[in-house]
Parts: sequence; C-alpha cells; structure tokens
Amino acid sequence: MVEVTKKAEEMILKALSDRGKGIGIRLGMKTTGCNGYAYTLEFADKTEEHDNVFEKNGYSIVIDDKAMVFMNGLTIDYVKNGLNEGFEYINPNEKSRCGCGESFEV
Repeated sequence: MVEVTKKAEEMILKALSDRGKGIGIRLGMKTTGCNGYAYTLEFADKTEEHDNVFEKNGYSIVIDDKAMVFMNGLTIDYVKNGLNEGFEYINPNEKSRCGCGESFEV
C-alpha cells in the first residue's frame, strides 16, 4: 500500500492536468548515490503486466513488482523548505539515508 498526503496529491493532480494526458504516476528506484538507491517519479501513460496499481482520487500510482518489495508502506508528501520544494518519501523499509538526502539503503 502507498499513501499520499493531501499536498502531494494536489501537486500530482496539477502536474497531470498541466500535461494533459496520463493515468497517473510511476514510482521506481534507481541505483545511485552514496547509499545505493534513489526514488524515481515519472508520468504513467499505461500499466504493464508486472505492475502494482493503486487507484487514488482521479489518478493511479503504478509500481512494478521489483520496486514494490521495497516501497510497501511508503508515504509520499510534498514539502517546501526554504527555497527548495518537492516530493518527499517516507519509507518504513529504509535502513539509512545519506546526509544529502539523495539516496537511501533498504
């Protein structure tokens, strides 16, 4: 299961509306940084055979089986911190996160 805060949901819906197409967002992980992995977020236009699909309020969150193992229980938030703003991922499966916040270990 993946949860989305109200602010994150507002930003997702706005981005999808601005884009004008797509079924939702696709979450994933890539190998990078000093701790091993970083989250990826991109528009989803379709689903694939091995995808987990979470229907939300007017959009879907799509996560493939391989990433889902590490993202079960994830919460997506949208935060503003000074001049920076963006999506933040709260994941109970993370063992550690690097000091800059770019990458994490599971």
